[in-house]
Amino acid sequence: MTSRAVVTAVVLAAATGLAAATGPADAAGDAGHGKQLFAICSACHEVGPDARHGIGPALNGVVDKKAASATGFNYSPAMRNAGSSGLVWHDGTLDRYLTDPHKMVPGTRMTFPGFEKAADRADVIAYLETFAGLDPATSHREVDPTEIGAQAMAIDGDPAYGEYLATECLTCHQASGIATGIPSIVGWDRRAFVRALYAYKTNIRSNDTMKLMTTNLGDEEIAALAAYFEKLGQ
Repeated sequence: MTSRAVVTAVVLAAATGLAAATGPADAAGDAGHGKQLFAICSACHEVGPDARHGIGPALNGVVDKKAASATGFNYSPAMRNAGSSGLVWHDGTLDRYLTDPHKMVPGTRMTFPGFEKAADRADVIAYLETFAGLDPATSHREVDPTEIGAQAMAIDGDPAYGEYLATECLTCHQASGIATGIPSIVGWDRRAFVRALYAYKTNIRSNDTMKLMTTNLGDEEIAALAAYFEKLGQ
C-alpha cells in the first residue's frame, strides 16, 4: 500500500469513528443507564404507573406520539405549534430535541440545555420506551395534606392579585414564557408552582434571591401568583 493510500485509510477511519461518536442516537440504548440519567429530568417530568403532570408533562407513552398531545397539560404555544405542524416523538426527533431543545423547538419552556453525548441520549430514549405501554397521565396527583405548601395549594388563587404581585417576578422571568438562562415560570401547574416557592421559602432550595422574594409571601399571595402564571400560559 502506498503512503498516500495509508493516509487516506487513516483519514477515512477517523471520519467513520467521529460519525459514530457524534451521530444520532439510532442504536439501541441502555435503559438502565437511561434511568440514572433521567434523574436530571425528574425535577420536572414523571414516568411510571402513578405519573402525573407537574412542571413538565408526564412522559408515559411519549414515544411515537404527536408532540403536545397528552391530555391535561398546558403546553407552551411553541410546543403546541410543533405538534400541529406534525412533530411526532420517535428515536430521531427525540434525539434532536434532547441534543438542543431550544434549537429544535424555539420558544419551548423546557430549560434543560440537552445531553451532549449521543450515547446518553440513546439511553434516555431507551428508558422512555419502557413506558410505551402506559397511558399518558390525564390528571394531576391529589394534594397530600402533609405536603409542603398544601394549604396554599388548597386556595383558589386570584389571578388579578397575582398579576399585581408578579411585577418583581417579571424583572427576571419573561412573561412570554421563553427561557433564556433564567427558567420560565409561565404556564406551570399551580401546585408545582406553589411547591417550588415553598421550597425556597423553607430553605429546601438554596437561591438567595428567591429566598428573599418568598420570605414575606403568605399562602394567599403564593396561591395568587400560581394562578396568574398558570393562566398566563394558556
